[in-house]
Amino acid sequence: MGTKKTKQQRDSIFHSEFFPHADALYNFAYHLTYNEEEANDLVQETFMKAYRFIDSYQEGTNSKAWLFKILKNAFINHYRKRAKQPNQVDFEDIVSHHDSDSEKFKGSVDLRQEIFQGMLGDEISNAINSIPVDFKTVILLCDVEGFTYEEIAKIVDIPIGTVRSRLHRARNLLKEKLKDYAGTLGYT
Repeated sequence: MGTKKTKQQRDSIFHSEFFPHADALYNFAYHLTYNEEEANDLVQETFMKAYRFIDSYQEGTNSKAWLFKILKNAFINHYRKRAKQPNQVDFEDIVSHHDSDSEKFKGSVDLRQEIFQGMLGDEISNAINSIPVDFKTVILLCDVEGFTYEEIAKIVDIPIGTVRSRLHRARNLLKEKLKDYAGTLGYT
């Protein structure tokens, strides 16, 4: 446990070391949930827990990795809760969908495309989205967020060897999923 900090120290740490990672946390949360509201809730919960447990954080260490671990744990807790609950459908959502202008809803809208436009191509984003969450998590943490294997191991709470193994398998899965797309671009 860290030492007890004053409110001014906690606020200073929060604003200087935690808050700058808000966008990266949101991107990670969104890739885990594919839902804006859930991603925002996860980030908010992460910041609330970070502030609540700020005394256990060692100032000047890797705040980004510490926050990502909190977010990952919050996601797992929500996922477990949701798996135990039956699916719920909001009748108002169905009615408003059917009553809305049909032109608006032709085709589908991929919010990920709008949010991450210019960061990842559609094909790559779709391929990442289609792999299992354990593999997706390590790919996002390593190749998108730039964490080291050691940091990923701490965030996901698995051995470094497992990180390497999951990255290898995830990259192979992506390679298979993107093989046809690469061919259309002239790669062999």
